[in-house]
Amino acid sequence: MQRIVVSVTNDLVTDQRVHKVCNTLIEMGFGIYLIGRKLSNSLPIERNYKTFRMKLLFNNGFMFYAEYSIRLFFKLFFLKKDVLLSNDLDTLLPNFLISRIFSKKLVYDSHELFTEVPELIDRPTIKNTWLSIEKFIFPKLKNVYTVNASIASIYKKKYNVDVEIIRNIAPLFKNEPLDIALSKKVKGNKKMLILQGSGINMDRGAEEAVTMMQYLENVVLYVIGSGDVFDKLKELVKTLKLENKVFIKNRMSYQELMEYTKIADLGLSLDKGTNLNYEYSLPNKVFDYIQAKIPLLVSNRKEIASLVLDNNIGLVVENLDPEKLAQTIKNIFIDQELLKEWRENLVKAQKRYNWEKESIKLKNIFNNL
Repeated sequence: MQRIVVSVTNDLVTDQRVHKVCNTLIEMGFGIYLIGRKLSNSLPIERNYKTFRMKLLFNNGFMFYAEYSIRLFFKLFFLKKDVLLSNDLDTLLPNFLISRIFSKKLVYDSHELFTEVPELIDRPTIKNTWLSIEKFIFPKLKNVYTVNASIASIYKKKYNVDVEIIRNIAPLFKNEPLDIALSKKVKGNKKMLILQGSGINMDRGAEEAVTMMQYLENVVLYVIGSGDVFDKLKELVKTLKLENKVFIKNRMSYQELMEYTKIADLGLSLDKGTNLNYEYSLPNKVFDYIQAKIPLLVSNRKEIASLVLDNNIGLVVENLDPEKLAQTIKNIFIDQELLKEWRENLVKAQKRYNWEKESIKLKNIFNNL
């Protein structure tokens, strides 16, 4: 059995893209060894493939990336491996070096435009360091895929490398009955909004979503996941006295998360166009909403807006002013005919956008290495 060693910099628990990829590769007959890191608040993990999480001395900044890269290099050096699967630019350098030393196939999965994330916009030295690594390695890659056509086009133009597209689509969700008890506990007779994700960071519209709840009655908002604005959101809820309207919940298992998503009435994705990474993003929460068959309210980012409008499954907004957002949501909940139309289209979209179909492209890549 050929063994694929997969590496990421997160703690594995909520990375559904990598988990889906690993499961698909197991179905193909590969052995999987997944490497990540363990944080102090990491949840336990049980998978049907081998995992290894490194405990690091540093958990952010330059020292984290330096330590992780060195540790990953030596871990890969001594492991049995037939194929290396690197996820995102922050794992690419050690994987590339090992692939050259041992003459092993390297596959690169770019989850985003890494060098265009908002955290690097005002840090030119760090950004240029990552760009240098990318420019050195990317033109030499033979097997690359990313999350949407916009990012693939940028890489193709920049490095003249063919990049496949494998979207971050959720698995086909079983149409099981709603958890009535959970629904009563979570929202009662009110309408429910949900904003979910493991990267709810700056410029993703979470602050506006919380602030708009001042202007809504008989509506609750659940923000579920993690990100660098979570502490700020909790303070904002206290400051605006929204404890009975806004509920911030830490990340949970995918199965539990989807139980919340199913009972929501509207799914939010409110990224701002402050950087290219967000402008061209197509986050997995959008496909989770589709699988849960809940209408979407999204900001006018290229890939997300096209998905929503092409399938007529929700509304695209230009303005993220909290008061205007609240009025838009009021109008949506009043228009029952529109909601009915969106829900009918979501049934079709659920069958169109699912991992079972999307993974065929992944299988083609690994069958043709």
